[in-house]
Amino acid sequence: MAAALAAATAGEYETALSIWEPLARTGNARAQNNIGACFIDGLGVDKDLDLARRWLELSAEGGDPVGRRNLATLYFKGEGVAQDYARAAALYLAAAEDGDGPAQDMLSWMLLEGEVIPADPVEARRWAMAAADQGIASSMTRLGMIAHNALGMERDAVEAARWWRKGAEAGDADGQAMLGAACHMGAGVPRDHIAAFAWLLRARAGKSALAERFFDAVRASLTPEEEAAAQRRAAIPLGELP
Repeated sequence: MAAALAAATAGEYETALSIWEPLARTGNARAQNNIGACFIDGLGVDKDLDLARRWLELSAEGGDPVGRRNLATLYFKGEGVAQDYARAAALYLAAAEDGDGPAQDMLSWMLLEGEVIPADPVEARRWAMAAADQGIASSMTRLGMIAHNALGMERDAVEAARWWRKGAEAGDADGQAMLGAACHMGAGVPRDHIAAFAWLLRARAGKSALAERFFDAVRASLTPEEEAAAQRRAAIPLGELP
């Protein structure tokens, strides 16, 4: 498996597949997932969503959480299979319970939105916390939203800003947008218009739709010198922020 991973990382998918296939045929669930993922994206093979589903079904039945999550995504999107939100939710839950961070993140989103499964903000927060503990930036931002909007908890501006900062520093564009807004309004953090615009510049570069809600208003509050300072701060790599 290590040799196959190294080959896939190097873009040598045909080599990786030649290693994964015999393992998959003897029941290795992670190898089955990896083959399914290759069929989804056409990596080393022609794209074939039906074959992807077949391999991912085997992986999910074998208990691989990544296989369950990838199969859930097919059912959620209706790709290569009839769209089935209930089946997707069940698979995401199984993967989340096995500790898969992206599945925990997706399950949290579904529970918060309440469009395809009943809303449950308390459970949404629990799964977002689990995903955030694994470094999933979007869940960090979601925890900020939960605190800001008092979803299943009392409103806490400081807690919201703390999570938005974590999400922002981990590279989530929506977290950067919300942290920028918080810095502009002094909500949960000291008011700092330069920091606000710097974060909004990052968020806009990351294609966050949320950034557009605040961008012009924050920009209008700055002097030319302050805007230039924000531009310089936005150019600092995330890992080097003071």
